[in-house]
Amino acid sequence: MESTRVSYRTCPLCEATCGLEIHTRGERVTKIRGDADDVFSKGYVCPKGTQLAALHADPDRLRAPLVKRDGRHVEVSWDEAFEEIERRLLPILERNRNAVGAYLGNPSVHNLGGSLYVRPLLKALATRNLYSASTVDQMPRHVSSGLLYGDAGTMPVPDLDRTDFLLMLGANPLESNGSLCTAPDFPGRLKALRERGGKLIVVDPRRSRTAAIADEHLFVRPGQDALLLVSLLNVVFDEGRVDLGDVADHVEGVDEIAKAVRPFTPERVAPVCGIPADDIRRLARDLSEARSAAVYGRIGVHTVAFGTLASWATDALALVTGNFDRPGGAMLPLAAHALRGRSGGPRRGFRMGRWRSRVRDLPEVRGELPIATLADEIETPGDDQIRALVTVAGNPVLSAPEGERLDAALADLDFMVSVDIYCNETTRHADVILPPASSLESSHYDLAFYGIAVRNVANWSPPLFERTGPSESDVLARLALVVSGQGADADPDVLHATLVRGLVEAQTSREGSPIASRKVDEILAALGDRRGPDALVDVMIRTGAYGDGFGANPDGLSLDKLEANPHGIDFGPLVPRIPEVLSTPSGRIELAAPEILGDLARLEAALDAAPEAAADDELLLVGRRHLRSNNSWMHNLAPLMSGRERCTLQMNPADAGRLGVEDGKHARIESRVGKVTATVELTEDVMPGVVSLPHGWGHDLEGARLDVARAHPGVNSNRLTDGRPLDPLSGNAVLNGIPVAVTPA
Repeated sequence: MESTRVSYRTCPLCEATCGLEIHTRGERVTKIRGDADDVFSKGYVCPKGTQLAALHADPDRLRAPLVKRDGRHVEVSWDEAFEEIERRLLPILERNRNAVGAYLGNPSVHNLGGSLYVRPLLKALATRNLYSASTVDQMPRHVSSGLLYGDAGTMPVPDLDRTDFLLMLGANPLESNGSLCTAPDFPGRLKALRERGGKLIVVDPRRSRTAAIADEHLFVRPGQDALLLVSLLNVVFDEGRVDLGDVADHVEGVDEIAKAVRPFTPERVAPVCGIPADDIRRLARDLSEARSAAVYGRIGVHTVAFGTLASWATDALALVTGNFDRPGGAMLPLAAHALRGRSGGPRRGFRMGRWRSRVRDLPEVRGELPIATLADEIETPGDDQIRALVTVAGNPVLSAPEGERLDAALADLDFMVSVDIYCNETTRHADVILPPASSLESSHYDLAFYGIAVRNVANWSPPLFERTGPSESDVLARLALVVSGQGADADPDVLHATLVRGLVEAQTSREGSPIASRKVDEILAALGDRRGPDALVDVMIRTGAYGDGFGANPDGLSLDKLEANPHGIDFGPLVPRIPEVLSTPSGRIELAAPEILGDLARLEAALDAAPEAAADDELLLVGRRHLRSNNSWMHNLAPLMSGRERCTLQMNPADAGRLGVEDGKHARIESRVGKVTATVELTEDVMPGVVSLPHGWGHDLEGARLDVARAHPGVNSNRLTDGRPLDPLSGNAVLNGIPVAVTPA
């Protein structure tokens, strides 16, 4: 009988980065539980992490490439798949590179291969038609950070473990496990906050699971969080509560903001946002008087028409109340792979709008265009019309606005290739599907999430099993080489070696690097037999914040050292990082960027135009999370789909009674762009005038190979999402606060 082997690795299924203890016999997982010795998660794990084995063994997970022949997907060899791509995609690229679009899904940053090898693929494609899940999710956070600090990746997080007062808006971490705030066991951290005498306030149109455990929950009208936040700023300035604390010498624009927020008094804002003026004033006072305080806003405040302004306001509140860059406030993590030897100072800063979309003239942000206009670019004839599409780990038919329209547009493409482990509602349109190996067959390190973690930690996960197919990095590397004209039989190792050498050359020539002026070949030799992503991570962490500098700091970090510590290494709580992280043109935190001042004027105009009360028949649709889901990813895993129906229309009984809608019966939900029918779930947890559908469902489309998901299809809420309204600064789609009509079905 085979003996049991126990291994440890980080769960890649959400942002929490929980440590897993995995028991295996041979090539079979027998048990998964939380790693009690993990330095960050300390044994916590949610239901998703325990089902990593189900994902690995899922019979619908693709094990070989698919090519569409006579309208039907058939398995082929890897060589055949890449030959098909070379034959059909390259002629389109040669005629016009912008005729090929690319879409990156959220899972791309959850896997090491995707994190490191998407960029070389995009460089090879050389198209301006790049889209991603960021513009249905988080682009406002990037834009506000870019304007404030000069770098869109500089994102403060609430110092959860030391704060005394946490104001949370549009977030439900008891279901999501945290988003743009990596914090395993978010429930435990919130419990600890209250046990040490701290206070949790949740602002949300729904009484979510997180709101239910808060000291106070305030209903807010969907889409009006920016008004509330700016009104809190108004009170801080009006009552003389401004205190910049230790960052006072590094902030500019305070006087301009004081003037710009003057019109947003609580009395003026209250009728529109739905929170009484006295409560707004009390919140502002509590925030400014707390020993330490943090403001955390997420999906609900980002996926609206003023998402960037709301994101900016969360940071602005921390700044003007003395809660920025100090323990218990909003702080900036220092990841193990962060560059060492970098100092803050005047730089070029953050730029947007370097090019614009062809059909709707929408500006580029971070090298990409809004996903809400992808269908426009496919449907509309003319120069640069998209005729081919490359997708990586995404399902925009379910996640993007006007999903039904996008679905039809994808069917009209001349060619489509997808890197994905499933034939899902989007990839069913692909002419070629390239499935990477299971995550349990690949190494893992959280490049994205350690940079937004509430504690400075690092963990390395070696492969659990021998690979049965090419890794994601191998697939993306070979695809990049084929796209760049290296032939269908291109060897991924060529790109692996090129990327590693390029990174070493960059570090040896960078001023302040611990290996500056060292010989490139000497450093390459020190990597031993590590290749590709493993070698890249080794270079990053050895030249990073805690690294050994390839011998310069013998006690420092290396991949060998991480591998010898399977439960991770804890580098301690977050530390102040201003001014070293600043890269704005002034070298300071630019609180009053022209784009922000302009958006405050737009917000005032919207306030002037807003009715004092919602119309009797107005309903606003919002989304919601569930602990057993992550967007559309995991609906094909039977253990996570058990229990009662989750894709329901939650609705306040008062609205249902007025409209003749009954609990447990079907209702028709209709917006300007589409309609769906869903089961009604009556609950007082949704404020009057609001209805809620979860996103990521709608698994009933012909051609998708998802047997479990098809048995629990739900409805696609993005058939109702209007692609026209956007947050103009970020291009983010408006997915919350959608006007809908609800009638009995």
